[in-house]
Amino acid sequence: MVQASAVEIRNLDKFYGPFQALKQIDLTIPPGKVTCLIGPSGSGKSTLLRCINFLEEYDAGEVRIDDQLIGYDGPGRKMSARKLRQMRRSIGMVFQQFNLWPHMTALENVAEGLIRVRGLGKADAATRAAEALRKVGLEDKMQNHPARLSGGQQQRVAIARAIAMEPRLMLFDEPTSALDPELVGEVLQVMKTLAGEGMTMAVVTHEMGFAAHVADQVAFMEAGELVAVDSPDAILHNPSDPRISDFLRTYHERNAF
Repeated sequence: MVQASAVEIRNLDKFYGPFQALKQIDLTIPPGKVTCLIGPSGSGKSTLLRCINFLEEYDAGEVRIDDQLIGYDGPGRKMSARKLRQMRRSIGMVFQQFNLWPHMTALENVAEGLIRVRGLGKADAATRAAEALRKVGLEDKMQNHPARLSGGQQQRVAIARAIAMEPRLMLFDEPTSALDPELVGEVLQVMKTLAGEGMTMAVVTHEMGFAAHVADQVAFMEAGELVAVDSPDAILHNPSDPRISDFLRTYHERNAF
């Protein structure tokens, strides 16, 4: 198994013009553990996630993966594109949208990155891609194009594409938000399996049940601030901050039947 990564985020600030999207964020994501980021829409969760792999350039503070600074070589010195690509090879990311190539089969979608990024030959890439698709329960859909897959199946292909690269860290940005409710469970089950195997995971999610049962820690954000980081039970059942209580009450009201 690939060794898991640790992430240290310290004094992180992110601005969009005059708007401060992240305010002095301090967060440790332990190796081999699941951290769920929750909070209202627009609270900075996805921005924080994207700063971890430097898809968003942060303006102050630092993000370290296994004690190596990502994005910068030092104060004000941006990391070379080559070095950044090298660091990102150990980071998998799954987005809300599946971003699959429509003209490629599921197998080809997963194998493509192995060929382009890892430099594998087509046969070796296909073997590893097939293994990743089996892991997410799609062994019978390998030759299907995205148009012949459900939304949940497409998202599982996207997860397979990420794990085929053998990452040490997985980032999930609301991976079930674009799915119909009946398809959410199949994607969450794959994520639970990864968590059980000891993958380091940071997950932006509105699925409180997933956070309650799978997360090792839950981080609550609001208005660009990290309000609290604690166990799922402490955050979801015994919150000490009224902002968390208000959010959970609104969440339960919206999801009441």
